[in-house]
Amino acid sequence: MSHRIIKPGLMTSIQDLGRKGFQQHGVIVGGAMDGYSLRMANMLVGNDEGEAALEITLMGPTIKMEKDCLISITGANLSPAIDNQAAPMWKPIHVKAGSILRFEGCISGCRAYLSVAGGYAIPEVLDSKSTYLRAGIGGYMGRALKAGDILACNEPPSMMDRWEVKGSFSYPKWFVNEREFMPVRNPLIRFIDGSQYEHFTNYSKLRFVEGSFKVSNQSDRMGYRLSGPALECQSHEELLSEAVTNGSIQVPPDGNPIILLADRQTTGGYPKMAQVISADLPIIAQVKPGESIQFSRVTLREAECLYLHKERQMKEWKASISLALHDWHIY
Repeated sequence: MSHRIIKPGLMTSIQDLGRKGFQQHGVIVGGAMDGYSLRMANMLVGNDEGEAALEITLMGPTIKMEKDCLISITGANLSPAIDNQAAPMWKPIHVKAGSILRFEGCISGCRAYLSVAGGYAIPEVLDSKSTYLRAGIGGYMGRALKAGDILACNEPPSMMDRWEVKGSFSYPKWFVNEREFMPVRNPLIRFIDGSQYEHFTNYSKLRFVEGSFKVSNQSDRMGYRLSGPALECQSHEELLSEAVTNGSIQVPPDGNPIILLADRQTTGGYPKMAQVISADLPIIAQVKPGESIQFSRVTLREAECLYLHKERQMKEWKASISLALHDWHIY
């Protein structure tokens, strides 16, 4: 079973939940920008949550399904269609061999995730299938997909044998509510204090939470550059480089903050004003260049509670989806 790439889209790559345990050697974690959407895509087809999927940015690919397969599409709404019929999102889709999946335009969000039952047959590099583009490792030949690429798929679960495709594709009536995952316009991003929060002037701290910041076109998987109220430190002493993580907000000398993201470096020397909480990192991943965000300060305890609440939700959805997949027969 395989997927043939007819058109690659703007930036389509294989991503899982990242390459953990190697940062001491200078190897970044990487992985999906929107981990919640990737996990949900996998749940919807019966995969392990961390299985690799396609991360599709803004303009989606055109893909030929060379055998019957079970897929799901989550994250950004890039207008998916199968054989020129609108395809549903946030639910499993049983697709007939020979069908063509394409994405016809971005309606909302920035990154979509396409998962296939059984997962893609991609070898792991340092315990992960994620594509690290700058180093050229992982994923499909260490790069974004190109026209003509053929992605082999692992065998799907045996439960697919009892499903029947009517037309090009079939799907159940139930779905996951995308409002739990996708950001509203001008989303409010919550943060805790960064390592050098107290180094910034009181005026800058106030501007940070009361102002609005636009995502620059010079943004990518490594980080989002923001333009808005300039932020200033009380002094300009040089700092030693120290570890950074997903969501660290650094402020370079020009005063415009940078949110470090999935393909961030392992260390940084700019002062860190804030740290985006884990529960809001997927929201950042779905904000397009040119769109705006605002910030809200929370305590560490609040951030932990929000994270645990989201993880409880994910476990509940996983259990419900597993039962629904087992009971899905013919639609």
